[in-house]
Amino acid sequence: MILYNTLTRAKEKFTPFNKDRATLYACGPTVYDYAHIGHVRAYIFVDALARAIRYNGYALTHVMNITDVGHLTDDADQGEDKIERKAVAEKKTVWDIAYFYTDDFFQTMNSLGIVRPDIVCKATDHIPEMIALIKLIEKNGCAYQTGDGIYFDTSRIFHYGKLARLDVKSLEEGARVEPNPEKRNPTDFALWKFSPLDANRQMEWASPWGKGFPGWHIECTAMAVKYLGEQIDIHTGGIDHIPVHHTNEIAQAQGAFGKDVVRFWLHNEFMLVDGQKMSKSKGNFYRLSDITARGISPLALRYFFLQAHYRSPVNFTWESLRGVQKGLENLYEKIRQIQNSKLKIQNHNSKLKIHYTTQFLEAINDDLNTAKGLAVLWDMLKDGDLAEEEKYALALDFDQVLGLGLLAISPRESVPLPTQIKKLAKERESARAEHNFARSDELRRELESAGYDVMDTKTGQKIDVKKCLSGE
Repeated sequence: MILYNTLTRAKEKFTPFNKDRATLYACGPTVYDYAHIGHVRAYIFVDALARAIRYNGYALTHVMNITDVGHLTDDADQGEDKIERKAVAEKKTVWDIAYFYTDDFFQTMNSLGIVRPDIVCKATDHIPEMIALIKLIEKNGCAYQTGDGIYFDTSRIFHYGKLARLDVKSLEEGARVEPNPEKRNPTDFALWKFSPLDANRQMEWASPWGKGFPGWHIECTAMAVKYLGEQIDIHTGGIDHIPVHHTNEIAQAQGAFGKDVVRFWLHNEFMLVDGQKMSKSKGNFYRLSDITARGISPLALRYFFLQAHYRSPVNFTWESLRGVQKGLENLYEKIRQIQNSKLKIQNHNSKLKIHYTTQFLEAINDDLNTAKGLAVLWDMLKDGDLAEEEKYALALDFDQVLGLGLLAISPRESVPLPTQIKKLAKERESARAEHNFARSDELRRELESAGYDVMDTKTGQKIDVKKCLSGE
């Protein structure tokens, strides 16, 4: 496998620290609101990556965190805790908020064919590990105390900001207003925040430095090292994590262990909606429920994101998604046609089978090029020199990475057509024979509005009851 490493800004050959098992840590959701389709893109990318690693024959330990405390509204060290604020707004406990939105997140992921990580770890279950890590950082001289918490001293780290290519000197020279004047450097960040004296927090814990709660960044480092050790192969997240969150994770690991813990950093690009950033104020904020409410399958959304490279921006529109749904319907119909052929054994072409297997592997191993992998799948299915049995086997094999649910597709049973539908179908055949294509198209629309699919083949038209994407 060749993967693009954000740390080096280059594609590199992927070789795990342990030849028998790869390790993957994915930044998970902050569970204070519903998962939206921007989140969906990130986790489809991670799912395809995990599937591709296993497809290459590696055993894999995949860990993902759930941030249920400590993520403040400005994504750094100021503002309110997102979950505490949501609890006040909805007049619920923070625990109820975290549970509700965690459950929503996994329901969404399940609908998209996303395999649950091997280990899902909640921040609130790992406070002792975070305190222990902060104490180690403090012992190594990389932490100091201010009036509102324990901070990491970024000046103690050589090449701080190397992941984001930050010009730290310019940041220091340009710093005019300091939200916290006690910070030694503008880039210093909180490891532990003290509970405010003038407000009540529902989530707070005792610590050697006083009652409070962990900083957002320390959570991931503590949990990643707990479950994967001090040599982690891959860490993923969105590109918005590069300048602050992941930069600070790297600093924490160096402060605690004197080395980089993660070898590969992989980041997915943003998603736009109709060419704009998604936001509730613009009315273009969509969840999976908005997709299904329009009669579109969740797996069509997965197919949509797989058609773009994870490091490329993608623009979501309803028109493009409907086009993708049609493409997925065609894929499912092709699988049904193969199944209905009874998978008759023809002359097997082992060279062709190896050719397509090699092409698919080369595609996904070229920095997870799922778009090219889908193209290989379609080329294979259209190849008349391959036996139907071989096509079906290869499609299921490729779907181990693509995750489009091809194994769940059931053969379509022939359904007797009502007399009126037969009459319309016969009339359309006559119109086509007479080259009256306007009338033919009109009859097609009439048949489709009655609930029937119309397919024109070399042997004539085929009429069948419409099926949903699941094949039910």
